[in-house]
Amino acid sequence: MSAQAILEKFELSAENRGTSIGAGEWLETSGEMIASFNPTTGELLGKVQSADSAAYNRAVESAQAAFKTWRMVPAPKRGDVVRDFGNILREYKEPLGDLVALEMGKIQVEGLGEVQEMIDICDFAVGLSRQLYGVTMGSERPQHRMYEQWHPLGPIGIISAFNFPVAVYSWNAALAAVCGDTMIWKPSELTPLVSVATQKLVNRVMADHGLSGVFNLTVGAGDIGRLMAEDTRIPLVSFTGSTATGRKVAATVAGRLGRSILELGGNNAIIVTESADLDMATRGIVFGSVGTAGQRCTSTRRIIAHESVADTLTSRLVNAYKTVPMGDPLDAKTLVGPLATERAVRQMQHAIDQAQAQGGELLVGGNPRPDVGPQFVEPAIIKMPAQTEIVMEETFAPILYIMTYNELDEAIQMHNSVAQGLSSAIFTDSVRSAERFLSHQGSDCGIANVNIGTSGAEIGGAFGGEKDTGGGRESGSDAWKGYMRRQTNTINWSTELPLAQGIEFG
Repeated sequence: MSAQAILEKFELSAENRGTSIGAGEWLETSGEMIASFNPTTGELLGKVQSADSAAYNRAVESAQAAFKTWRMVPAPKRGDVVRDFGNILREYKEPLGDLVALEMGKIQVEGLGEVQEMIDICDFAVGLSRQLYGVTMGSERPQHRMYEQWHPLGPIGIISAFNFPVAVYSWNAALAAVCGDTMIWKPSELTPLVSVATQKLVNRVMADHGLSGVFNLTVGAGDIGRLMAEDTRIPLVSFTGSTATGRKVAATVAGRLGRSILELGGNNAIIVTESADLDMATRGIVFGSVGTAGQRCTSTRRIIAHESVADTLTSRLVNAYKTVPMGDPLDAKTLVGPLATERAVRQMQHAIDQAQAQGGELLVGGNPRPDVGPQFVEPAIIKMPAQTEIVMEETFAPILYIMTYNELDEAIQMHNSVAQGLSSAIFTDSVRSAERFLSHQGSDCGIANVNIGTSGAEIGGAFGGEKDTGGGRESGSDAWKGYMRRQTNTINWSTELPLAQGIEFG
């Protein structure tokens, strides 16, 4: 499908409005036009008008008004709406996945996979709508019943990143919707068109159900994000992005005693033991390190290999890197697309220079490929003598550092000695090594895998990490509790008034 055909599928034109309230009311604002460029070719795809403060306020007011009625809809009925969101995504899976590939630059199968992830989380949320459980506790007072229940929290803010322009939004939106919350979405300014397309789909669902203001969109830059972080009308802000910006969001939201869900940086490592299946390890490492051109928060960035297998593993990885095809993400043969921006290209080159200055040996890749496109760089492998300063930084690009170890405790210490704590993995055939890695003395990350790479989490488990990754959790398990408020209730059905702790008063 051509770029023009993809855009026409969603009625996207040269200029589009980026603030949607109600069930399809698109506001004209005084905000600047945000240009969207194809990172593969550098060509202009279209423009989206950003929200100004007045439009942002109307979006929040729309979410506030809708919350008053949406929270009263029974949760299973809210699930029916999310089911229909999943169904319309099924209908538009191919063009929306293609639009993700076109605007973000990830390869087509990853774009389609991102939409499938949206569908999956909708299915999960539909089931969840009948499982918003509280628990009953035994009271110390006779003829008393004590239990907890969960209530909708209110209008929430969702600030999403360019690398997963729709999937992470859906993690928040699907769960928040069945929990009874309304929402305001501020997508990345690098991917405004795909957010407008997604909003058009959800607007159709709202219209079909006679709803207005449950899902709202405000395209904009950092000024809209600041308004959201400062806004006392928004009890929860979910932010996905860099650690530096996440710190600012967290401090601002905490300053008004609001809540935040933070999904920030990752500097993910794989330990490869002496007993590892190197065929499996090689496949897992290559996908984790070059998939999405190294622009996943779960991308594999460090390999800590046992010295007995390091040379063999390195040779296999170098050979694999030499055969990875780069090019147009919409070409089925392509496995590596472009970096998102020219700045990302410069940052990658700087990191390679720093690694070499710190004793690293560039084994393969790292060359800009202007013959392919303006933002293409060959994925790089760098052999490092130690875990130096540059290795401990997150560079959002396809750079893989390889280091060696002798004892597993040494590898785990090296693994944990970075600031980030998102995803981790070990390849091993040793039960003892696997269990050691998964124990409380092992990986300090929110995600820890055995014989699976760091990239490609399923929606059934809670997603998120520790330390500089922010500590947030989204998607599966009991992450839904972050979008609700807990209430503890005690009912006295006796004719007496006993006090807790056996206190006698008066």
